[in-house]
Amino acid sequence: MNTRRGAAAILGLAIATGGLAALAQPSAGPQTGIVFRNTVTGETLDIGQGKEGGRETEAVKTFLQTGKNPYIDDKSCLRNGESLYATSCSGCHGHLAEGKLGPGLNDNYWTYPANTEDTGLFATIFGGANGMMGPHNENLNPDEILQVVTWIRHLYTGPVRDAVWLNDEQKKTYKPYKDGETFPKEVKGQCKPLDN
Repeated sequence: MNTRRGAAAILGLAIATGGLAALAQPSAGPQTGIVFRNTVTGETLDIGQGKEGGRETEAVKTFLQTGKNPYIDDKSCLRNGESLYATSCSGCHGHLAEGKLGPGLNDNYWTYPANTEDTGLFATIFGGANGMMGPHNENLNPDEILQVVTWIRHLYTGPVRDAVWLNDEQKKTYKPYKDGETFPKEVKGQCKPLDN
């Protein structure tokens, strides 16, 4: 009986000091990579669920182990991310992620602070959040979600110092989206053109 009370007291203390929101944030698991959690409930997300495919790419394997998005400045992935974002996200978040029905995604204010990290943004897209933000794991596979994250990061207009998803070298050369910018289908990189 004392053991149960002790465990309950420790859990209560963890919630009181860290807040329930801390339980909902992505966290690294021991040697198995990232544990993705629902942005609102904190429940573990099963990345094996949802749309078929897109789980065996090198980028996804790397991301699931390290939380780093290898596509972040790859023009071929930006090309695909733009298209995927346009069909899956722009209706609510705006063509340039400026916000419409859903919040803006192109500045340094995040409705969910975990979304400053690519792991948090991935979890929100995969598992959904509050309001009209339902899970997108049925219409986007994990590799496609990484490409969407890449495009959202490219639309960022805030101070580059706040772009925690970029490493120091990427911050030095970061150039946000400019109106009219395009990435041709034949641009080389890690992402092959999407099937139309």
